Amino acid sequence: MITGFFFLLFFMGGNASSVELQDDQQTLNETITRGGNASSIEPEDNQQMFNETFTRENEENSTKSCRYVDIINHLNLTQDKDMYIMTRPVENYSDATPVYHIMGVKAILDVRKTDQSLVSYIWVQYHWWNQFISWNPDNFCGLENIKFPAANLWMPDITIEERTDKDKETKSPYLLIHWYGGVEYTNEQVVTTACRMRVYKFPFDIQRCNISFKSIMHSDNEIELIYNKNNKSMTTLTRSMMWTQYEWTFEDLTATNKSSIMYPHQTVIIYTITMRRRSVLYIANFISPVLFFLVLDLASFLIPDAGGEKLSFKVTVLLAVTVLQLILNDILPSTSKKVPLIAIYCIGTFTLMLLSLLETIVMMYLIEKDSAAHHNETDEEQNLSVNCGDKWCKANFCVRGIKSSDCASVCDESADETQSVTEKRSSDKLTEVSLGLEQVSDELRKIGKTISLLSSNEKEEKFGYWARMVKKINRAYFIFYVTAVTVFLSVLVSRWTS
Repeated sequence: MITGFFFLLFFMGGNASSVELQDDQQTLNETITRGGNASSIEPEDNQQMFNETFTRENEENSTKSCRYVDIINHLNLTQDKDMYIMTRPVENYSDATPVYHIMGVKAILDVRKTDQSLVSYIWVQYHWWNQFISWNPDNFCGLENIKFPAANLWMPDITIEERTDKDKETKSPYLLIHWYGGVEYTNEQVVTTACRMRVYKFPFDIQRCNISFKSIMHSDNEIELIYNKNNKSMTTLTRSMMWTQYEWTFEDLTATNKSSIMYPHQTVIIYTITMRRRSVLYIANFISPVLFFLVLDLASFLIPDAGGEKLSFKVTVLLAVTVLQLILNDILPSTSKKVPLIAIYCIGTFTLMLLSLLETIVMMYLIEKDSAAHHNETDEEQNLSVNCGDKWCKANFCVRGIKSSDCASVCDESADETQSVTEKRSSDKLTEVSLGLEQVSDELRKIGKTISLLSSNEKEEKFGYWARMVKKINRAYFIFYVTAVTVFLSVLVSRWTS
């Protein structure tokens, strides 16, 4: 029984597993069948969607273009070229074309003082509206602007009034055209313009040079020039793009307008460049040497006037200032209406040194005159000495102020008296007379000594007269010289810094 029970159980389990296997196989077959049907459907849908997208893109691309040439063809710039070049681009010719103008300075290359001109590197930009040009950016892959040759499209005839190098003018070959009809022209160029130099305060001067823009032929009814009136923003723009300034420091850039002199109904835009000269090198190389020479001329008053060293020293200093004046003549323009302060500085210094030189010459002349007078008096005393045969007569009476004939007569008379006294001494009767003569002779000796002392004092006093006068004149002139130099330099400094 037990064996039969297990056999029956085994038989029933096998049937169950077979049934389950059959059910699983059926389920798998249905799944595979469904998968196969799904896979067979999906590729067909994807292909259809791809074809629809490709067709739609082709249709869109058939109405769009991404080339510049297509925009040029759309604008007919190749067919009606003459219309765009020769005529002003307005629908109604009575309408003025507004032209927006802006300028910046990128470099101050040179300021020529002799021919009064400014060499600068400028950046200019024009904006105007061409009423015949426009397109929809959506139809051209979003292209909003194109580059087009400037020779094939109308542009305003703007020129610079002060320009002196017309033959060297360079223009940018392209224009930037915007989709709404706006045209932009940008150019960078080196220009040489006439600039009237005001060198009165050289080298502490501030120069203002104008660059004026105007139309050559069009009046305000045809071209309306518009500029940026915000001078602060223009100055900031110029400072941001400035890369060299030569010997000048850029101060500011201002813009104004005026009516043309030749055409009253024509506007001229004037850009004024203000710049300050760097004066350090001129102070070190010119002003300071002249001042040093002036100080040396003042120090020359300590040199004695007796020798010729003082005169030669002053002449050398004066020649050095003359050389500096010749150098200054090459720097300053000859067309200046006012005499520059630096020229006045050189001329004033030269004049003071010249007066000092003349004073030295006069002082040397006076000293030489005093010395010559002393030599003449010595020679005269030697010539007036007469040998009368009596030492007492020569010592007391042959002095300056007594003629030789008088001295001789006095000596003769004294000799006769001596002989008479000798004869009377032989006689006892004339004793009293001889005693009286001896007293007279003593008195005469005293008077002679007094006269000789007075004459020697007078000689010494007269010999040192011009020497004392030279000292007084030198002292007075030195005070005058220092005062004149101080006042002169003070006035110049106040004028330079005002």
